[in-house]
Formats: sequence, structure tokens, C-alpha cells
Amino acid sequence: MIRPDLSLPIPDDITAAHFIGIGGSGMSGLAGMFLDRGIRVSGSDRADSPALRALAARGATVHVGHDAANLGDDVDTVVHTGAIWPENPEFVLAKQRGLHVIHRSQALHWLIGSRRLVSVAGAHGKTTSTGMIVTALQRLDADPTFVNGGVIADLGVSSGTGADELFVIEADESDGTFLLYDTSVALITNVDPDHLDHWATRDAFYEGFAAFGDKAREAVVISSDDPGAQRVRARLTHPHVVTFGEHPQADVRVTGIVAEGPVAFTLTHDGVSVDGRLTVPGAHNAINAAGAVAVLITLGYGLEQSLSAVEGFGGTVRRFELHGVQRGVSVYDDYAHHPTEVAAALAGARTVVGEGRIIALHQPHTYSRTQEMYREFAEVLESQADETVVLDVYGAREDPVPGVTGELVTGAFSDPSRAHFVADWQQAAEYAASIAREGDFIVTLGCGNVNLIIPQVLDALAATPSPAAE
Repeated sequence: MIRPDLSLPIPDDITAAHFIGIGGSGMSGLAGMFLDRGIRVSGSDRADSPALRALAARGATVHVGHDAANLGDDVDTVVHTGAIWPENPEFVLAKQRGLHVIHRSQALHWLIGSRRLVSVAGAHGKTTSTGMIVTALQRLDADPTFVNGGVIADLGVSSGTGADELFVIEADESDGTFLLYDTSVALITNVDPDHLDHWATRDAFYEGFAAFGDKAREAVVISSDDPGAQRVRARLTHPHVVTFGEHPQADVRVTGIVAEGPVAFTLTHDGVSVDGRLTVPGAHNAINAAGAVAVLITLGYGLEQSLSAVEGFGGTVRRFELHGVQRGVSVYDDYAHHPTEVAAALAGARTVVGEGRIIALHQPHTYSRTQEMYREFAEVLESQADETVVLDVYGAREDPVPGVTGELVTGAFSDPSRAHFVADWQQAAEYAASIAREGDFIVTLGCGNVNLIIPQVLDALAATPSPAAE
């Protein structure tokens, strides 16, 4: 992993940029915005993808695989993610040439410039909250520029260049880069300590969020309910703090949540109450909507028009996304990769599965998180899913750790009969299909590449007769 060096200078002018890891949702969005600016774009990724092909169709020069030869002679700036290795040949050559080599957060900072910035941060829910704000602003006849961590389903993209002064981003707390931006309105969805490989201690994590909030020029919007957010709230010195949630004293208060089917609820602000209903399921999305509405109110919109605009949000890709139905079994995918996120995703699934069962197909993400949180994952999966199939760990940027496998999670179940560690993907897909009955949901969980198993699951369902109901 390459940690971002935010002290490195960002060039004033960029004419040709090369993106290492251009296929990721965030990096491909940035590359597209560079193309919007008329900048020549090239880049590489380890595998082909629709994102690479879409950029190529727009005129970018893209390469599958990393090689020093990919770095053109005209490149003046190289943009990289933190997920590449220091030995990456394109990264090494860029350093040798003395080019500007900047982290993706610095490239985003360069794009933002002096625009009025809404930054959304939090351990969970920030991609959905960002998507809610962006789509609501568009329904309110605004035209913001935006960069989200996932594809917004209504728009089919994770980023877009608008004509207004507003710029909306999902800000990354994992490596502290959210402190780089000149934020006007900060939204803190929740603060559940994670990424301690960067922050080292929980206290440092809380302090980082407090610094992020206090830097906001206009206001900080923060959860009234989340325990971690309340620890951050106590550290804030900002003169304009807006709270949202179910707490009786919240500035934008949520009451009457009905989570069965499309979630319904009431929002109250300044003594005025408005009923709302979302198209996305889960009580947690009522809370996300309250945060988005609180931001819109801070930007000058009214409660009723803000909630009406948020109601039309259709979700983001890889957030409880339906991929197909075979013999009455629905196969969903969710990006959840932290115990709190897994709990929210499965709770949302429970509200719409009816009499069916939930079969979780979980891919642990990173060895460090699995080693630290395997008991929490087991507790959540055992309490929220009817059956659980666990794949092996997706290491991402980390080297394997001896003894840390998906079996750590299944071994922590109190009822071993409901947990199954299956490292082989085809066998895992076939096992999940063999136990799935009509009306059940199979939900893949993880932020690695677990979504790629879905075609195997659907094929296995088609080839496997439904087991008899118990």
C-alpha cells in the first residue's frame, strides 16, 4: 500500500494525466472528469472492465496490466490510488522522470478548485447519502458536479460535471484524506472506528472526524444517534452544528419508521412535520435520508421540497442490488464489509423477504479487518441471516496473514450448522443454490470482488432443483 503524501505539491496546470488503477469506481470517475476538462487521459488497471471500455470510448488511452511502457512521453501528472504497491512499474518510472505524482484525493482537490463543496464522510452510509444529495439537487433544478464512491443507479455513473458552483463528494476517512478538502458543508453520517492501520487509535479516529467537521466553512451536519458521532460532536467547536436522527432534540428528527417494504417515516424540522416514503428498503435509509435532507436545508431548501426530492432516490450500484431471480430465489449484492454495514444490509433484506429466508454469501475483506472483527462478523451473520456461506478473505492491498481465513468467521458461530466455509467459488455457489428455496434471498456481501460470483450462483440455481421445504 502507498500512503498518500499530502505534502506533495499539486500542479497548477495539468495537460496529460495517467491514472494507475483507472478502472476503480472512484478513479474512473475522476478520469472522466479530467476528460471533461479537455485533459488528455491515459491509464492502466490489472483487469479489463466496463469502466475501462467506457473511458476508451471517450478518447482515453487505457491498458490492461501494469507496465512501464504504459506511461506515455507526454504525461506530466500521474494519479494513483493507495491500493497499488510501491514497486508498480508505472509508479516507479513516474518518480524517476520527476513527474508530478499525486494521490487521487489530491487530483479531486485540484478538480474542486474554489467551488462550494459538500463533503460526506462516515464509516457507513456515505455512498448512499451522497447519492441522495446529488439526485435530490438535480430534482431541485440544481446542476452539481459530483464524485461518489459508487455508481448512482438513477444516473448510471459515479461522477458528473455540472454547471453550478456546488460540488458534492464522498470524502474518504480511511487514510485521512478527507482533511485535505476545503469543505463548506460537512455531513458526518456516523463514526464507527475502522481503518486503525492508519489512525492507530480510536481516539485519533474521533479527533480526525472532529477536525473534518470543524474545518467546514458553513456548517457541519452530524448524527444525533450514533455513539461515535456523539463522541465527535462533543469535540466539535464549530458554531453551526445541525443534528439529524431519532433523538428527540435532533434538528431534523426522524419518527414513525415503518421498515416493512419501502421504508416510510416522518421528518420534523422547526416544528413542521412531513411524511416520507423511499423506494430503497431498510430503516437505516430513513436515517440516511434525514441526513441528506438536513444538508439540503442547510443549503437553503425547505423541508418539504427537500424530502420530496430525496424520495425519488433509486439507490446505488452494489447497495442491495438485485441481479436476478432463478426458480423463485432472488440474488442480491451488497457492498457491506464492516459488521455494522452487514447488519444494516441484512436487516433491510429482512424487511422485504417476507416468509423467505436469507442466505448470506460473505467475502471477508482484508486480513487485518478479518483478524480484528471475525467475532463481530459471526455474531451479526448468525443473528441476521438464516444460513451463511463464507468465502476466503479478499486481501486487497494486504499480504496474507497465516491462520487468517474465512474459517475464522464460521468457527466463531455458536451454531456451527448454520455456517459453512467454502473457499472454492464454484462449490460455494452450488452449495448456496442447493439450500435455497423459492422465496429465499441469496445476498452476496463484501467490497472485494464477491459480486463476480453472482453468475455462478444464478447458473447453479437454474441447474439445481429446489430442496423440499422443512
